[in-house]
Amino acid sequence: QVQLVESGGGLVQAGGSLRLSCAASGRTISNYAMGWFRQASGKEREFVASISFGGGYTYYADSVKGRFTIFRDNALNTLYLQMNSPKTEDTAVYYCAARAGGTSNSPGSYTYWGQGTQVTASS
Repeated sequence: QVQLVESGGGLVQAGGSLRLSCAASGRTISNYAMGWFRQASGKEREFVASISFGGGYTYYADSVKGRFTIFRDNALNTLYLQMNSPKTEDTAVYYCAARAGGTSNSPGSYTYWGQGTQVTASS
């Protein structure tokens, strides 16, 4: 079992920056591909970014490409999402997730999930 706990969410001004963290316990995340997803009020959960188990491959939703960066520190068993120049439409609850095997942009393919952290971007 892998337990995931997100932190770092909060209120951020549009154009500012925020870094989300996802601390894992139970097992080392070095064997898992990881992803960030988000869910805005009244909407379905959507893919934000994913990263391979070694960190060498990253993928992004078009809506965040060039503004967000996913990275991981396997020695610290932690996943990160650096959010630069957030927009009001980035407001959502952000979740980290882990899966065995390769990366995926499908929420249903991830096995382990955190409880989420709220990000609110204001104009």
